[in-house]
Amino acid sequence: MQPEDFKSFYNVSDDVYGRLVVYHKLLLKWQGAINLVSPKTVQESWSRHFADSAQVIKRLPEVGDAQKTLVDLGSGAGFPGLVVGIMRPDFDTHLIESDERKAQFLRTVSRETQANVTVHNERIERVEGLEPGFVSARALSDLSGLLGHCAGWSEFNADLKMLFLKGRSYEEELAEARTLYDFECEEFVSETSSESRLLFISNLIAR
Repeated sequence: MQPEDFKSFYNVSDDVYGRLVVYHKLLLKWQGAINLVSPKTVQESWSRHFADSAQVIKRLPEVGDAQKTLVDLGSGAGFPGLVVGIMRPDFDTHLIESDERKAQFLRTVSRETQANVTVHNERIERVEGLEPGFVSARALSDLSGLLGHCAGWSEFNADLKMLFLKGRSYEEELAEARTLYDFECEEFVSETSSESRLLFISNLIAR
C-alpha cells in the first residue's frame, strides 16, 4: 500500500494525511537508532502498521459518545494508539510506554503532528488516574495478559470496551483467556491479513 492508497481507502482529509506523513518520516528517521518496528516491515509501514492501526477507528463510536478516553497499552512506535490520536482528535488518547526512548519518540511525533495524546512513560500497573472507556493494544502480550491489565478498570466501568489486534494464534489465546475471565467478543477479520483478527471485547469479569 502506498501513502496515496491509504489516504483514499480511509478517506482521510488532507490535514490528517499530512500529519500521518510527518509521523511516517519520523518513524523512518528514528528506526535507525531505535528498533521501533521489525526491520522487515519498515518498507511496508503504510500497510503493515498505519492501515493495521486505522482499522481500529472503524470500531470506535462517532462524535458525541460520552466515553471518549482511550488508553493504548504498550504503545511502542504508536500503533494503534497514536494513529487513533491523529485520525480521531475528538478522543482523549493516552499512550502508555515503559521504554524511555520509545516514549520520547511518541512525544516527538505527538508534538510534530499536534496529536491529541498524552504519553505516560511508565509501566501499565503504575499509571494512576485513568478512567478509560476504550482500551487498545497491539503486539504487547497474549490476550490473558491484556485482560489482566484491564480487569481493574472494568470493575469500575461495566461499559469498558477493548480493541485488540491479534495474529494467527488468536483462537488459542481466546480459549486460554476464557478459563480466567468471562467476556463477550466480536471477531473481525483484519483488513491487512486474513489470518489476523481485531477482537472487540466487552463485559469483562474476572472469574
